[in-house]
Amino acid sequence: MAKRKRLTPANPAFLDTPAPETKSMFSAPGNAPIADVARDASASAALNELTDTMARARDEGRMVVQLPLDQIEVDYLVRDRLVVDETEMRTLKMSLRSRGQQTPIEVMQLGDGRYGLISGWRRCKALSLIAEEDRDYDPTVLALLRKPEEASDAYLAMVEENEIRVDLSYFERARIVSKAVEEGVYAMERTALQDLFRSASRAKRSKIGSFLPVVRALDGHLRFPHVLSERLGLGLAQALTEDAGFADTVHAALAQADADSAEAETAVLVKALVAQNTSLKGSSGSKSEAKDPAFRDETIGAFTLRRHKDGTLSILGASWPKRCESDLIQLLKAASDRVEK
Repeated sequence: MAKRKRLTPANPAFLDTPAPETKSMFSAPGNAPIADVARDASASAALNELTDTMARARDEGRMVVQLPLDQIEVDYLVRDRLVVDETEMRTLKMSLRSRGQQTPIEVMQLGDGRYGLISGWRRCKALSLIAEEDRDYDPTVLALLRKPEEASDAYLAMVEENEIRVDLSYFERARIVSKAVEEGVYAMERTALQDLFRSASRAKRSKIGSFLPVVRALDGHLRFPHVLSERLGLGLAQALTEDAGFADTVHAALAQADADSAEAETAVLVKALVAQNTSLKGSSGSKSEAKDPAFRDETIGAFTLRRHKDGTLSILGASWPKRCESDLIQLLKAASDRVEK
């Protein structure tokens, strides 16, 4: 017969001890884990979207940025404005001091923290002068970042702004056409004229084109080209076209006079033009002979084909683009073969 195991009586002291609280062993979570993950993901997505939006606005030129003035290369493009009126500059400086910069300039990124100025030369100049006068002034400028696909787009932006804001002279307008061709932005002056002044009337473009011979002959010799009147400029253009030696005559007259004012320089040009016209009319003693010059010109696009009395030909006008040199060489070879045959 199996022996039964005797049970030990319960300990009375143990029964009097209160049982531990189970709730102190575990802490209930404040939020479900999936809620925390969803909240963090939403915040991250919103931040990324905001960052992308601001980056696109900056890259597309829709956001004004503040740039150090010394990082702007104001001579990145050949400027069409030759001089700035002192009174206008003082007015602009006063406005910038009292109201701040109201209109941003336009720049394009060049790399290494540098920016090329497209439009806003006067504002940059005024801010630079203010910084020189007031050492406590913060030399920064508000700007819009542009991304012109071609250099011609940058030149067009500059010209259009100045056509709206400032009344440039015909010499200055013709000069930027000539310089744009020299810089290789356009292949021909005619193309540059049509594109840069596309918003101008046909008559205005014609007058600008008429000043091109004056720019070719006198740019760098005139001290006050911006005051050259339309009438005097057209007269000089005609004289320069009719007589290739007239440019040297004007150069000598300007150097001898050493004019220190716009009025004095204008007087020198008028005197030279009157003498030239008198010489053309009276050199042969008859009007019929005066109308028979030593050469005849024919305008072909941006170039002038000059036919001399001795049968030789000269090509004048815009500089010949390097990419067209091979075409010119082939043309000359073909012409040479025909002459030999």
